[in-house]
Order: sequence, then structure tokens, then C-alpha cells
Amino acid sequence: MNMEFYRKLPTPKELKEEFPASDKIQKIKAERDAEIRAIFEGKNDKLLLVIGPCSADREDAVLEYIGRLVNVQEKVKDKIFIIPRIYTNKPRTVGTGYKGMLHQPDPEKKEDMLKGIISIRELHKRAIEETGFTCSDEMLYPENHRYLSDLLSYVAVGARSVENQQHRLTASGMDIPVGMKNPTSGDLSVMLNSVTAAQHPHHFIYRGCDVETSGNDLAHTILRGGVNQYGQTIPNYHYEDLIRLYNLYSQKDLKNPAVVIDANHSNSNKKYKEQIRIVSEVMHSRNYNPELKRLVKGVMIESYLVEGRQDISENHVYGQSITDPCLGWEDTEKLIYSIAERNA
Repeated sequence: MNMEFYRKLPTPKELKEEFPASDKIQKIKAERDAEIRAIFEGKNDKLLLVIGPCSADREDAVLEYIGRLVNVQEKVKDKIFIIPRIYTNKPRTVGTGYKGMLHQPDPEKKEDMLKGIISIRELHKRAIEETGFTCSDEMLYPENHRYLSDLLSYVAVGARSVENQQHRLTASGMDIPVGMKNPTSGDLSVMLNSVTAAQHPHHFIYRGCDVETSGNDLAHTILRGGVNQYGQTIPNYHYEDLIRLYNLYSQKDLKNPAVVIDANHSNSNKKYKEQIRIVSEVMHSRNYNPELKRLVKGVMIESYLVEGRQDISENHVYGQSITDPCLGWEDTEKLIYSIAERNA
């Protein structure tokens, strides 16, 4: 077997005991989770805004970015509920490149998974303690979710993972919203099948244990665009796409029908400035059609301190993405205020 077992890592229980969530963190999470649930259940009209860097590459820059969101959130608190992105593990199309803080706590040094699981837990803890924001992360590895399960308020399952059974079954055991992205093909039926699976109870093997789940009534869809057989990007945020998804939801017996629109990836063809226009169109569609306003619960935006992207190097630009290009802070702040004005 071409696999070397390097060392045994702490279990999630052991890591949580060594780096516990304080009473303050638990209180903040409980309060925010309750408000997020109310939004998905249609009891709160605020728009969810899942926003932040494509990847969390360094603790100081990520915390500065989230810290800046605090004042903005206060100004738009009646219209928008912000969930910062702290994405600590990144899927790679061909398996190479920076895989996130989980693998490399320092992007310029070698991979270290032990330091990685400690770093990502400490980063999420600091974000809550210092800013009052519980955050979102991508569930790239289902068995790793429990390292952060007492800290997160939102989880996304990516386009390359959404067809995987272990992701679907693990999502069914969570009590926070889990967004299922459409696969890279853009197939909406695959995405909805994933939501259906996540909303049902299951009995399976997880982290070497025989487990049962009760189903997650907050599992929902994320539209991120797709790529056809010719490699061309096909966006799916337009009004007609949202109506199509609304009709597909209507044919299924799913709880809390909801979609979050990912304004980057194949919806923008990674032209990060297009996120501004895309979000504007989504807000127009919500305001035009009351059914879509109930369905579209939020938008997802990739943004950081400095716009664009850079390669990993010793001469790095502080607060600029080392994966996909992001909006810079000035555009981000303007966009958030614009969204708040449009969420009538």
C-alpha cells in the first residue's frame, strides 16, 4: 500500500479538551445559531451574507478583515446578518497547490497536519472571542468537522464533494445550516438530491463509530454556476435560474426551502469584480418576485483586505488572496451597504 502512517492525531474530543470553547463563545454561538435558524425558517427577514477570503491563509490578516466587518455589521444589523468565511481547507481541481491552513498553517512552510488542526481551531476561537462573529467553513473532509463543530454557525459542501455519500450523511447529523453547492457540471438534481439526503436520518460509520443521525432541516442549496462539456462556464444566478430552482423545490417535500447565491466561482467565471453586478441582479430578482425573496436567503461573496490574488512567495502582499481573486475592502464595504439598501 502506497501510504505511510506518519503519526496519530488527537481526536476531536481530545483537541476540544485541550483548546476548549469558553462560556463566552458558547453563549455567542447559541444566540447567533438561533437567529440564523429563524432566517432559514422564514421568521426573520434579514439577508444572510457569507463573506470573506477565498482561503484563510494567515491568522493576523483574517482577523483584521473580520474585525473590520464588526462596524459594518452594526450599521446594517436590521437588514443583513453577516457570517464571515474562514475557509481553512481548500479543494484543488488537480490535487496540487495550497490546500489551506489545515494542511499548511504557514503557506511558505511544509505541511503539518497536527499544527494545522490546532491552528484552525484557535483561529475560529479567536474570531468569536475578539469580534463576536461565529463563522463558516467548508467541509472538505467530513471526519474533520468535529474539530470545529462547537465553533461553526454555517458549513458549505463544495461542488466536488456534494455527490459524496459521507458528506451527505455527516451533514444530516449537524444542527446548523449546511449549504450544498451544485456540482461543477451545474446539475441541479444532484444538488437537490444531496439536500434530500442531508435532511433525512441515517445510520452509518463515522470516525470508527457506529452512529445514527436525525436529519438536518437546515440543509439547503447553493448556486455557484457550472461548466459544460466544452469547459465553458454557465452561470445560474439569473432570474430564470432562480425560478427553475423554485419550481424544482416545489416538487419535493423538503423543509425550509432555501438557496444562497455564490457570486464568484463559475457564476463570475472568477472575474471577481463581477460579484458586485451579480449580487445587484440577485437583489433585483428578490425584490421583483416575493416567492424568490422567500427562497433566496443569502449571498456568498469572496473578499479580502486587498483585491485580486497573488502567488505564494516571500514578498507577499498582506491581506491578498493566495487562491482565487477576491474583492478588496473598499469595494466590499460599499457592496454591503448597497445590499442593505436593497433588502427592503
